[in-house]
Amino acid sequence: MAIDPSQLPPEAREKVEKLSQVQEQVQSLARRKQELEKESQEKDKALDELENAEKDRTIYKSVGAVMVRRENSEEVREELKDRLENLDLRIKQVERKEEKMKKQLEDLRAKVQDAIQGGATTGTGGGFGVS
Repeated sequence: MAIDPSQLPPEAREKVEKLSQVQEQVQSLARRKQELEKESQEKDKALDELENAEKDRTIYKSVGAVMVRRENSEEVREELKDRLENLDLRIKQVERKEEKMKKQLEDLRAKVQDAIQGGATTGTGGGFGVS
């Protein structure tokens, strides 16, 4: 049974709108985390390939839409390692923010449930679970 937000009291309607915004933020963070993890996997694979490549092999680095020849493979390895470290930090940062937003989402769901049931001041929680 779906609830029409326009039939809710203003306070409950505001909570439902906030809940929707937080759900969108959580989904956005999850997508961002996936993008960062994919990029990290790609960099890790490239680093593995460089580690297994012959030292005198010609290496090209993508710079925008252009491939640039690099003579110093060690420099490229270091750049990849630095990028991987940066990605790992960003992934952890997104994960922390995602967990914080999930907690906020859980709290909002309980408040919305209370508001819908007419018990906004009782603090009884509610039947919504985190998805």
